[in-house]
Amino acid sequence: MSERSVLRRCVTCRQLLDRQQLWRVIRLADGGLALDKGMGRSAYLCPSQSCLEEAKRRKKLQKALRCQVADSIYAALEQRLHATSSAGSEAR
Repeated sequence: MSERSVLRRCVTCRQLLDRQQLWRVIRLADGGLALDKGMGRSAYLCPSQSCLEEAKRRKKLQKALRCQVADSIYAALEQRLHATSSAGSEAR
């Protein structure tokens, strides 16, 4: 029996993708924010420069999570973006 993929929508481009292809930002019950793991209200974001910039500029994560999103969260996502893009370029 094959496992079915779980689809989620990017808060910026609204594209429907398998949740494993997206970044997950979670508003935790204690009011903090986390990336990838935890229980709470979640928002998903494509791992692309354009979606990240648009989300920050238009406050897409704040609206989806209904709370303030610290610059440190955007910095962590930006760092991930550069880590994956440099790993991809090294493989070529």
